[in-house]
Amino acid sequence: MRKGVLEFCILSIIKRSEAYPSDIIEEMKKANLHILEGTLYPLLTRLKNADLLTYRWVESTGGPPRKYFSMTDKGSDFYQELEATWNEMANAVKHITQNGHTEATEETTTNYNQ
Repeated sequence: MRKGVLEFCILSIIKRSEAYPSDIIEEMKKANLHILEGTLYPLLTRLKNADLLTYRWVESTGGPPRKYFSMTDKGSDFYQELEATWNEMANAVKHITQNGHTEATEETTTNYNQ
């Protein structure tokens, strides 16, 4: 499940605009989702090999060229599937956790008032 959430978060960042891996790591940190380069790079490579991402090299003034990732059309379609799955799961969890809490509260209140 964590792998799917990481993919969804990474693709969400790249969907907004092309991204450099260290920018992805920084944005994930800001959201309190820490990811190491050793986790990110293989994931980006796998997504690229699945034709969900593409990249372009940009020359850097202070070091080697940088690889910026962007989403392909196939990646956009995959992202929409992930988003729908995430929304279904989040709504199901919300339903269970809120309804369970509401029912328990109602039961406690009813028992107390009797």
